[in-house]
Amino acid sequence: MAFVVVYDACVLYPAPLRDMLLRIARSGIVRARWSEEILDEVFDNLRKNRPELSPTSLLRTRQLVCDAVPDCLVANFSGLADHLNLPDVRDRHVVAAAIRCSAQTIVTFNLKDFPESVLSPFGIEAIHPDDFVLDTLHLAPLAVASIVSQQAAALRSPPVSLPHLLDTLRACGLEQSVAKIHAMLGTSL
Repeated sequence: MAFVVVYDACVLYPAPLRDMLLRIARSGIVRARWSEEILDEVFDNLRKNRPELSPTSLLRTRQLVCDAVPDCLVANFSGLADHLNLPDVRDRHVVAAAIRCSAQTIVTFNLKDFPESVLSPFGIEAIHPDDFVLDTLHLAPLAVASIVSQQAAALRSPPVSLPHLLDTLRACGLEQSVAKIHAMLGTSL
């Protein structure tokens, strides 16, 4: 069975990274989970930072995110959050969701907000999305390479080439992963 990961809001915020992570989850390499609270963070920030996006479009995107991965939403964890001591109390819900769904990993850019001393008693680790994608590349290299190729092919408005998508993913923080994918696919950096 695939290991369980919780995607933090910061990795679901950038659309190219979100798309890739959802595709990885759909492939079955991992079982990705998140909560309504995590999605609230994502879409509150999108509303604030991207006022040109209509509320209808954002609501549709939120629904598509949930529809993309069956049984993705974690619920009934609020009581757990009260007992967690994190550097930022606003992150307690993420750890509580991870505990509730027995996740092994929280995928986040904000590693300092999820100290090992708090996570390890629950068998959870926080991992940067670049390291996470590298791990999936080790587990299923052909599947991940195919995922990235399919993601590029699916982008039509405007069309995006595979090298351009890889450049975008590198800009999203996936430097090592993109280098490995380039090497696998024989494309140049």
